[in-house]
Amino acid sequence: MTPDARPQHAPELRAAARHLGRRRFLTVTGAAAALAFAVNLPAAGTAAAAELDPARITEDPFTLGVTSGDPLPGSVLLWTRLAPAPYQPDGGLPAQRVLVHWEIAYDENFRRIARRGTVFAHPEFHHTVHVEVSHLAPGRTFHYRFRTGSWVSEAGRTRTAPAPGDNPTALRLAAVSCQAYHDGYFTAYGHLAQEDLDAVFHLGDYLYEYAVNATGGSRAYTDRTLPAHFNRETMTLEDYRLRYALYKTDPDLRAAHAAHPFVVTWDDHETENNYAGDAPENGVPPEEFLLRRASAYRAYWENQPLRRPQLPEGPDMRLYRRLGWGDLAQFDILDTRQYRSDQAYGDGARVPGPEVDDPARTMTGETQERWLLDGWQRSRVLWNVVPQQVVFSQRKFDLTEPSRVSMDAWDGYRASRRRVLAGAQAAGLRNLMMLTGDVHVGYGFDIKADFDDPASRTLGTEIVATSIASGRDGSDRPANWQTYMTANPHLRFYNGRRGYVTVELGRDRARADFRTVPYVTRPGAPVATAGSYVTEVGDPGLKPA
Repeated sequence: MTPDARPQHAPELRAAARHLGRRRFLTVTGAAAALAFAVNLPAAGTAAAAELDPARITEDPFTLGVTSGDPLPGSVLLWTRLAPAPYQPDGGLPAQRVLVHWEIAYDENFRRIARRGTVFAHPEFHHTVHVEVSHLAPGRTFHYRFRTGSWVSEAGRTRTAPAPGDNPTALRLAAVSCQAYHDGYFTAYGHLAQEDLDAVFHLGDYLYEYAVNATGGSRAYTDRTLPAHFNRETMTLEDYRLRYALYKTDPDLRAAHAAHPFVVTWDDHETENNYAGDAPENGVPPEEFLLRRASAYRAYWENQPLRRPQLPEGPDMRLYRRLGWGDLAQFDILDTRQYRSDQAYGDGARVPGPEVDDPARTMTGETQERWLLDGWQRSRVLWNVVPQQVVFSQRKFDLTEPSRVSMDAWDGYRASRRRVLAGAQAAGLRNLMMLTGDVHVGYGFDIKADFDDPASRTLGTEIVATSIASGRDGSDRPANWQTYMTANPHLRFYNGRRGYVTVELGRDRARADFRTVPYVTRPGAPVATAGSYVTEVGDPGLKPA
């Protein structure tokens, strides 16, 4: 990168990076870190920020829709952003705070109000709004909306989780991932919005850092021209904020967000392809990459339905967290990007060597791994579900031995995988399920105690959600279908179309339906079920429904 092409990070970030060595950059805490990465947080700027009279907002500010997330037994997080001109860096608003009214009701006509209040949309947070509504009844459906001035947002639908002692008969969720705007339309989201679901789990790659040209790439727009500032890779806070605005103006994505609460975790493209911890994909200085990571994490939190504990501190953000659904399910949401060791053997598809079995290498980091295993030890629910990013099960690419495997997936971190599986067995988990994204195809795996021995014990199931758009149209049977099905006898299902997966967790069994669309490079595709599988309580392993 030439000096003239260096990304224009906020001056206070660049100044901090110049004066901090890599080790100190990663470990500095307290006031120095807060100052280095505050980027004018409202805590420092609220008193000085003028308040905008909402009557001066002359265009609809709710262009990016509404969403909710992380349902708890008595609480849910509501989100929106004020942006009358979403494709402008300032969103069409001055650097002033704006008062926003919110209300949440038992009915869609808002005649029976459960809670209401006000909150400021701060310019420091790009006029995003995060409302943590508490004191709600558990296990209930609610409707919500926002208002500022004379403008009223569309209404969203959300729900709270059942109380810890409740015993719900079922939970119906969807898993989604990988929505490259430039690869096609988000048609699958339009269908997902019509599904009867309790929650949607987004497993990463909500956006892509790659350039989007004036016609939207494979969308091939003829009725609009996208601004030139989208036609570059995201590097700065402004870049990432604008890219979220582009994605969130998609009507199908808006519809899905309004219809269901989302539980989100990231993968790599929300920051940069295949980064690992503090190691970038390309050879830029570490402080330069961590500035980029700080910007990406900040924009991610601003634009997702995340609670205050997930607010990042500079280049660090605790995204892993635990949610419950009565005594039916526990969800341990992982972050397999921020704490992982660098990929072995230069990344890519490689024949595994000693490095992948090095116990010092980790996918989750020691703290997160211990948090996961301790949580399993305390778990008393029927289903233990782990929403995470990259393929957990062994996935051989070749019929020859030794076969290549992915260094970016858990195959490249086998010692880490063995510790996780040992922890599941030590905790006596009977019904373990991994929810995975990343690979732009739908898979159904049996998780084996020894993946090289098909007769070994089945410890759980892995459901891999295909992409919403990434990879363009795809095919039902990719060219490597027969190879993969033969090389991996624990692989029960493989489909290469775009779409999503629904999973119903019940008292006796779980059912996964792989929902696909035949094309995304033009709008209007129908949805169909490409495969349905069940796994019985106490008898892990996938069987055709």
